[in-house]
Amino acid sequence: MRLGHVHLSSAHKLCSYSAVSLIQDRAVSRYLAAKAQATPTKSTPTTSSPQTLPNPPINAPIKTPNPTVITAEFTPVYTCGRREVGTVSAAQQAHLRCNGRAEFVEALRGGQTTFHGPGQLVAYPVLDLKRHGLTAREYVCLLEKTVIATCAAYGIKAMTTEHTGVWTGPDTKIAALGLHMRRNVTSHGVGLNVGTDLWWFDRIVACGLEGKRATSFEDVGVKGVSVREVAGVFVRKLADALGIEGVDELADAEYLNYVEQPALTE
Repeated sequence: MRLGHVHLSSAHKLCSYSAVSLIQDRAVSRYLAAKAQATPTKSTPTTSSPQTLPNPPINAPIKTPNPTVITAEFTPVYTCGRREVGTVSAAQQAHLRCNGRAEFVEALRGGQTTFHGPGQLVAYPVLDLKRHGLTAREYVCLLEKTVIATCAAYGIKAMTTEHTGVWTGPDTKIAALGLHMRRNVTSHGVGLNVGTDLWWFDRIVACGLEGKRATSFEDVGVKGVSVREVAGVFVRKLADALGIEGVDELADAEYLNYVEQPALTE
């Protein structure tokens, strides 16, 4: 099994939240469709026409799509989690949009309002938890440990606390997690601050945690590191954590085709 990785941004072009979400949603839909096809359906036998279901071949491999991860760097956007959908007032949305400098989007992920923008690594793994033998809670812990290992690669000591996410101290958060799962297929993921302008976080109570503040690689003294470089480290650490043998780096146009390529379940 291998992990496919596509990085959708470049040094000269950031991505909009909506554009990346569309690609993610298409990948999830294809994953769910493949799962539906792999699930056997039972025919209802009738008294007049009895039916016998054929037995599948013994030890027949189940073909499922490749696990993948999308990474990107967004144009400025504030997003709220699914629990806040419909509750953010027009005045609050206007404040968040900051006279057109940022977008505001209601998302399906868990968690509360946060910021994504230039200098932040966003990573969206799309994979089947059941295939990897993970519960939802174990997956959250795996992502947190992956972020901690990524930070350690740059000499940053990070940790978990009683609050979700990854922290460099009791009150300083370097990465937020917001996830969505459908039939054990994951979407959304991690926002890791590399060179993010932390002023954007000062305008909100990030993730609903009073008295806490955001930090970044640059804020703790690690400068001159690109989001794309950190993305590569994160993806390799994720592959290691999942027990995947290697990473396939994909061009933008290759990504959805890669999702459709079946990989044999081990």
